[in-house]
Amino acid sequence: MSGTGGGKRVLSGLHRLEDAVLALAVFALVLLASASIVLRMGFDTGLPWLDPLLRMLVLWLAMLGAMAAAREGRHIGLDIAVRWLPRPAARAVRLLTYGFAATVSAVLAWQALRMVRDEYALDVIAFASVPTWLAQAILPIGLAVIALRLGIGAFRLPAAQDDRPAAH
Repeated sequence: MSGTGGGKRVLSGLHRLEDAVLALAVFALVLLASASIVLRMGFDTGLPWLDPLLRMLVLWLAMLGAMAAAREGRHIGLDIAVRWLPRPAARAVRLLTYGFAATVSAVLAWQALRMVRDEYALDVIAFASVPTWLAQAILPIGLAVIALRLGIGAFRLPAAQDDRPAAH
């Protein structure tokens, strides 16, 4: 077994795990939001921890979705100019745009890590004995993963002209 094949398998496994967590979070959000509606409309009651949990799930979904978008190269507008430029210019634009986005994501990841560390020190509870820092932990993790993926993407060659999606 070559080192590259094993690395690709591990990376593929991590991607599948990421997709599974994303799907599970969507399922949980739909199920819990539906339960909240049924409890409120049908029984005139609710669970006090459910709304904060739903807000946390939305945050986690947003970050997991952004991570998947960066993995698949489906982030907003980073490749738009590359479609119409000659290959050398497209490569330079890709390096610049992805590099800038990776840098911004890395700075945001660092600041999010500082925020989570501060929340940990404050020992604040978000809901139902779940500490705020744990609910926010996806921020530095997700932003760091996005920064890494965009940084790697900055050095990939743009798709050949005939491989690029047609402009509509």
